[in-house]
Amino acid sequence: MDHAMHHGSSSATALLLLLLVVLPALILCVYLFYAYRLRRSPRSRWSGWRTASFSAGILMIMAAMLPPIADWAHRDMRGHMVQHLLLGMFGPLGLVFGAPGILLLRNASREMSRRLMAFLNARPVRVLIHPVTAAVLDIGGMYLLYLTPFYLFSMTHPAAFVFLHLHFVLSGYLFTWSIAGPDPAPRRPGRAMRLAVLFLATAAHGILAKIMYGYGYPRATMSPLSEIEAAAEWMYYGGDAAELVLIFAFFSLCYKHRSALPDSCLPLR
Repeated sequence: MDHAMHHGSSSATALLLLLLVVLPALILCVYLFYAYRLRRSPRSRWSGWRTASFSAGILMIMAAMLPPIADWAHRDMRGHMVQHLLLGMFGPLGLVFGAPGILLLRNASREMSRRLMAFLNARPVRVLIHPVTAAVLDIGGMYLLYLTPFYLFSMTHPAAFVFLHLHFVLSGYLFTWSIAGPDPAPRRPGRAMRLAVLFLATAAHGILAKIMYGYGYPRATMSPLSEIEAAAEWMYYGGDAAELVLIFAFFSLCYKHRSALPDSCLPLR
């Protein structure tokens, strides 16, 4: 039984390395190729800052899955929290601000661009990328992980372990994009709605960290209470830092389009 569990754990680790190290590296290569092609074109430009942002996001995700962070996360709750912050908050910030959707549309044919926008405009996709849905998947997933036995379950079941790490990245990206992503999104909710969701999600994230600190969640992890408290503190302050960046990005995006679309932006008073 122990051998089977060890084999399953090794298989899960190998799959995660493929999905969150090899695949991101390939995605980064594709991104850099198309960014370079745009920068070489006399009729088009591409921001070097966006390239740096996307590259940093990819590197943070890869770093979270490689030693020493991955080994630290396996044996220490504080390491898990650093991994969580990189995969679910800071990495997605870099990816979203890199505007991969705009880069894709600028390199795609008109027919492909129309198909991509039609896909984003489909009702199920619009529901998925709505800020409320994204917040529930992202912040709600954290409550499920840390306040229920799912955390311990994920540490002993390879499939759940893989799902957990993928969920960190995908839900973090979706939430960041739904709030302040520069990429186009058909029928995106207004800024008042997105700002309200952002502040509620920020409050919910902080409350979760306080619950973990005050009541020793997640339970039955065999980690000392001091370790759990330190992880909760890192979650609280690290989350605040990431959310502050997202708030700044939201108002920067609002200010950028203020003159063109004055009625769609909250007054900056």
